[in-house]
Amino acid sequence: MPRRTIGLLVILALGLLVAPLAAEAQPRANVPRIGWLSSGFPPSDADLQRSPFLQGLRELGWVEGQNIAMERRYAEENADRLPALAAELVQLRVDVIVTGDPRANNPAKHATSTIPIVMVIGADGYVASLARPGGNITGLSDQYTDLVPKWLELLKEAVPQASRVGVLTMPPFWSVQSKPWEALQQAAKTMRVTLHRVEVREPSAFESAFAGMTQEHVEALIVFPHPLLFRHRTRLVALAAESQLPTIWGPFREFVDAGGLMAYGPSLRGQYRCAAYFVDKILKGTKPADLPVERPIKFELVINLKTAQALDLTIPPTLLFQADEVIR
Repeated sequence: MPRRTIGLLVILALGLLVAPLAAEAQPRANVPRIGWLSSGFPPSDADLQRSPFLQGLRELGWVEGQNIAMERRYAEENADRLPALAAELVQLRVDVIVTGDPRANNPAKHATSTIPIVMVIGADGYVASLARPGGNITGLSDQYTDLVPKWLELLKEAVPQASRVGVLTMPPFWSVQSKPWEALQQAAKTMRVTLHRVEVREPSAFESAFAGMTQEHVEALIVFPHPLLFRHRTRLVALAAESQLPTIWGPFREFVDAGGLMAYGPSLRGQYRCAAYFVDKILKGTKPADLPVERPIKFELVINLKTAQALDLTIPPTLLFQADEVIR
């Protein structure tokens, strides 16, 4: 075989060997990046795998590590860190920011007016209108102005004799000027109930808050939602049990699963799963200004009958009939 031909064959063979290596060396195509901003702590790997938000994305064809990337920032219960963490996500030029809890909404809003923001739990005041949000913010709204009087109504149905009802809150949410608080006051007046408002600023004050309610002869309790209260739900449920306080734990059934008496509201897991729908639309080109803010349409009442029995409380059959789930 002529030497020139042999040389050509060697070059061809080397080319075939190098080509795959060169292909592997090529950087992966840019994938959309989702920024996640939360006031809480990073979840465990197991919790992350069960994340309803990630499950919702997978159902829509988005898989982390394949065709999307996640940039997560957690304030670890120090809300003062949220503005800096939001600024980090903006500097990274993520394609969309998801606020994992209400405390993250304002920092994200102030950090950018161009990057789309999806609220998992928001409020109407962040957008021009629900139907036409305008700007760069969309997602899910709450209905607390309507929900709060319903909590009192359900609690009174469970504990008809209660005339003094405690309301546990954490700043900065639920100020006395807020619409939900005003709605609750109006409902209390109609039902002839006296409200005893208790503001707790840090977890170390939980025990003294419940002790104070006992001294004030509080007969039942409404707990307004807050990310920090949610994180300490097992401890709070135990304190309510020790104080013999029938309690409605706002909208979150997770408190009832932990042993609380009752909860009424939209599913938190459903909210996170629905947030994935908004992210999907935005990544496919829809502007947040054109994505109407959605309010929950399905609400669930969950009652823990074992807890009622421990409180020596008889739940009326009419209330049990309304329940979507009764834990026995």
